[in-house]
Amino acid sequence: MEQNSTKTKMIRKQIIIRGILAFLVLCLAFFLPARTLKYWEAWGYIAIIFICATGTITYFLKHDPDLLQRRMRTREKVREQKLLIKLGWLLFLPIFLVPGFDYYYGWSDIQVPVIIVGDFFVLAGYLIVIRVFRENSYTSRIVEVDSGQKVISTGPYSIVRHPMYSGILLMYGFTPFALGSYWALAGSGILIVIIILRILSEEKFLSGNLEGYKEYMTKTRYRLVPRIW
Repeated sequence: MEQNSTKTKMIRKQIIIRGILAFLVLCLAFFLPARTLKYWEAWGYIAIIFICATGTITYFLKHDPDLLQRRMRTREKVREQKLLIKLGWLLFLPIFLVPGFDYYYGWSDIQVPVIIVGDFFVLAGYLIVIRVFRENSYTSRIVEVDSGQKVISTGPYSIVRHPMYSGILLMYGFTPFALGSYWALAGSGILIVIIILRILSEEKFLSGNLEGYKEYMTKTRYRLVPRIW
């Protein structure tokens, strides 16, 4: 019991440090280009992300700290995934930096109802990711197979093979609208390509390393979007 308590405290400490850094990075990315703190769309977006993150962390620290520990791993072992992660970081520029410049120069004219709809879908995407975490404790940030890991085919995994990516795509696909920037949609387009490539690489790895995954692929036909792909 004491060992578990110590482990939970260590995880909590690491998460708090990363959370503070993430908050500072987002603030710099949004408000520095906007040259003002009155960029309310960015504050709304940050609120959604961090309220959801706080609730998620609080829940899983109590019920499944191992999942949080897996989510903190960042070193990819698969060569293709390493490259895709590096490419993914480039999305930071169009998705999180462009909106601030857009706000300052007034490039986009997005109405408030559209921004609110964007916020709604960002929240919906995050909730899908949380649902995936509850269904699959082995949802690591990197592509790997842990000892004792089994194929999950229930819940959202009965609909598509990669429901977490579905949620992520929803989140970041609507992030430009939530931040009031049409120009940031260029980053969302790149994101779709990177997610598709990551899924193909991941399935190749899981087919050869996770028992039962090939059978699961034949039962659950769609990868990302039901009846589309």
